[in-house]
Amino acid sequence: MDSMTDYQAQHFGWQVTDRVATITLNRPERKNPLTFESYAELQDVFEQLNGCDQIRSVVMTGAGGNFCSGGDVFEIIEPLTKRDEAGLKQFTQMTGAVVKAMRHCPQPIVAAVDGICTGAGAILAMASDIRLATARARTAFLFVRVGLAGCDMGACAILPRIIGHGRASELLYTGRFMDADEGERWGFFNRIEAPESVLEAAQALAVSLAQGPSYAHAVTKRQLHAEWDMSVDEAIDAEARAQAECMTTKDFQRAFEAFAAKRTPVFEGD
Repeated sequence: MDSMTDYQAQHFGWQVTDRVATITLNRPERKNPLTFESYAELQDVFEQLNGCDQIRSVVMTGAGGNFCSGGDVFEIIEPLTKRDEAGLKQFTQMTGAVVKAMRHCPQPIVAAVDGICTGAGAILAMASDIRLATARARTAFLFVRVGLAGCDMGACAILPRIIGHGRASELLYTGRFMDADEGERWGFFNRIEAPESVLEAAQALAVSLAQGPSYAHAVTKRQLHAEWDMSVDEAIDAEARAQAECMTTKDFQRAFEAFAAKRTPVFEGD
């Protein structure tokens, strides 16, 4: 729905500029923890982005020099200790639905990570498509430190595909912090930016993606996700169908005409 450009978020910052939506987790006094309400609103927003043609990429960041400290100890963790098993499963399915919504929304998501990025915050960064960080970014999948398994919100499926099975295993078993240099070396972070420019760099990247063929970007994101459990032969066949689909778009025709005329194509996403 194109009304998402005028959306008024209740539990985080929301701004749309140059067809890029910026989500800012903004409880800086607590390092931007998540609540039941912010989880639910994040899920809703990413699901609604499925039908929003006027937003072509998303930036996720945090306020006050930190990304996200995970679930709020007193607003989430403490209430969970008092729930029965059915209530706990309801919560874990709801948090997992946020990651599903992020992975299935067609827009590329760029995370701008500064400072603390822990627990569910690390999951939000992991579930993004591209991650930029500052040198002071500290990322940890802390679940084991509170007596929980590392299998949270898709971490055991997604993290090994980003950094490798052995490295993911170490982080999920130990709950230790991964610093920015290590994160970049391992491929978790695409690159490191200065603290004062990381958000600007993420938004500039998101704008460049928004100016590209958004229909084709959505197909790329869909295939990156879908091909995780395909054989190579199945993936090649799936990509043949997907690329043929893209060749029917007006953007493909625009690109050819621009190339023939020696000018830069202007993509419209159709």
